[in-house]
Amino acid sequence: MGSLDPVAFDIETSGLDSGAVITVAGLATDIGAWLGLNTTGRDADPSRLEAAVERRSGSNVRVAVFPDERGLLEGIEAFATERIDGDRQYLTAYNGERWRGGFDLPFLRRACASHSTEWPFPDVAYADTMDAVERFHTGDDDLAGAYEALIGGDHPDPFADSASAVSSHESGDWVALLLHNLADIERTREIAVLAGAYVPKSDFRMKSLQPPDV
Repeated sequence: MGSLDPVAFDIETSGLDSGAVITVAGLATDIGAWLGLNTTGRDADPSRLEAAVERRSGSNVRVAVFPDERGLLEGIEAFATERIDGDRQYLTAYNGERWRGGFDLPFLRRACASHSTEWPFPDVAYADTMDAVERFHTGDDDLAGAYEALIGGDHPDPFADSASAVSSHESGDWVALLLHNLADIERTREIAVLAGAYVPKSDFRMKSLQPPDV
C-alpha cells in the first residue's frame, strides 16, 4: 500500500481451548520467510527442517526451533525487532484482527500476557488482508479461496484446512506443519501486494499496534 511493504503474519495453535498454545508463527517479507516452531519439549533439527521446507516449497526460508511457547514469543520479538521497519513496512494477516473479530493477534496477545513477555509489534502499523479482499467481491471468505480467485496457482500446502495443523503438531510432523504455515503467509502477502495496486488506501483500515503504555 503506497510506499509501505506488507509483512504477512500467521500462527498455528494446538487448539482453541483455554490451554492451547502457539505451535508455529510465520512472517513473510519481500526477501523470504521466517518460521518459528514450538516443539513443546521435543527434539527437532532446524537445519534439516529448513532444508526440507525450502526443497519442497522453492522458497527462501529460515526456520527457528524453540522448546516452548515462551521461547517462540521471544523469537518473534527478536525477528520483528531486527527485520521489521515500521517506517517502510506494515504487518498484515488474513483475519488476524478485525473489528469485533480476528484470530492471530488476539491469540498472540493472550500468549504474551500469559508469559509476561514483551508485545513483539510495538512500532508497526497493521491492516487486515481480509478487509482488502472484500473490495474485490471474490465470493470467498477463506484465504485459499480468495487466493485462487485473485491470483491462482499452486502452493505447497499439505493441508486442506488449518484443523490439520493440530494433529500434525501432536504427531511431530514438523515439515508438513511448517509448509502449511508458509503457504498461508505467502498467500497472504501476495494478496496484500495485489490489493496495494487496486484497493484505496482508506479501505486498508490501517492502525497502530502500539499499546498505550509502551
